[in-house]
Amino acid sequence: MQLKRKKKLTNKSIAKIVNKALKNGPKVFPAKGYKYLKDLPVGSLFETSSKMRGILIHCEINAKVIITDVPDIEQEDKNYYLGKQTISGHTEVKQVINK
Repeated sequence: MQLKRKKKLTNKSIAKIVNKALKNGPKVFPAKGYKYLKDLPVGSLFETSSKMRGILIHCEINAKVIITDVPDIEQEDKNYYLGKQTISGHTEVKQVINK
């Protein structure tokens, strides 16, 4: 049985592969059942995977939110997280629907 020889990569071929990868770019989607915070309408209630709840105020690149509940954190740390915060617009959240 004869082994195939690997094609030797040159700088030119490496540059071609890199340019093609950068041109096409990676396709990134949120986890199943989640949305990105930037995709929610302003005023939406949301919950992160760590059960932190809040309300979306404004979103461009970063999102301004009001954090209303942070479970499983000591009281002195909880005061730091509650209130107006700035978090990434690419944070994966579930939209909470009040009934």
